[in-house]
Amino acid sequence: RKPMDLRRVIIFYNLFQVLLSGYMFYEHLMAGWLRGYSFSCQTVDYDDGPLSRRMFNLCYVYYLSKLTEFADTVFFVLRKKQSQITDLHVYHHSLTPMEAWILTKFIAGGNATFPNIINNFVHVLMYFYYMLSAMGPRYQKYLWWKKYMTEVQIIQFILCIGHCINALVTGCPFPRFISTLLLINASIFLALFMNFYIQSYKRRPKAVMAGSTVEKVEEAAKNESVEAKEVNNNTVESVELLEKQDKSEDSPVEELKHAEEVSEEACEEPSVVEELAEPALPKDVTEAVEGLRQRIVTLEELIPEDRPSRVEEVTK
Repeated sequence: RKPMDLRRVIIFYNLFQVLLSGYMFYEHLMAGWLRGYSFSCQTVDYDDGPLSRRMFNLCYVYYLSKLTEFADTVFFVLRKKQSQITDLHVYHHSLTPMEAWILTKFIAGGNATFPNIINNFVHVLMYFYYMLSAMGPRYQKYLWWKKYMTEVQIIQFILCIGHCINALVTGCPFPRFISTLLLINASIFLALFMNFYIQSYKRRPKAVMAGSTVEKVEEAAKNESVEAKEVNNNTVESVELLEKQDKSEDSPVEELKHAEEVSEEACEEPSVVEELAEPALPKDVTEAVEGLRQRIVTLEELIPEDRPSRVEEVTK
């Protein structure tokens, strides 16, 4: 099976989560945290008043929202992104719905809603980031704050831990068992997110930085070799150009002198034809040939003129 293309579905899903989280954040403020709730210690209001009922309804909506977040896992499976189904993901999406159900069933209000309001604020940012990420490469330049998103989540759990410890230490009448469970849960989340943060942003960048440094060194060396080659080529070309210019700048007088020297050398040296016509013979051979010529001349003088000479017959 090929991975399913759910880009548009994921965009609208993330937009829905942004709006839902924003609505719940506003309702948490209007139902209690801006209407008299104490950040140090707030018990559950079991009265049937408008604010307590509003908070109860909000806790139920919060529980339903955690059920809708199972779609994150479904999308990972359909898109074959099993690598993103980490231990942190499984723990978060398995335990949070059960926690939200317990709070809605027994303690819908008070200190138990403090982690909820912080979680709603964080989810507005988180799902907005996911929405931009799903919108394609054109919006990648707006995702520079991914690291800070993880840091905000870590701060979220630190605040929850501090809030639970304060309730346990100061003797707040809020159920200690629930405060202890919230403290343990927030501590586990903090450990998991810290591990994710270290693995993603503290160790990997060093390797990336080292790789980038090597690439920069190699690129610099390559550039230096190219520049050296260009310098050498330019030097050779410059020398050749200067030589050509020097030759072209010779005066006509010097050119004429050069031509005369060449012609004189040509006149002084015997031609190839002359060397072949007058071969250099030994002295005794030359004397013998000369004596033979004289004898032939003497014989021709003795022969009558009307008779062809022997030399002519031979030549004919």
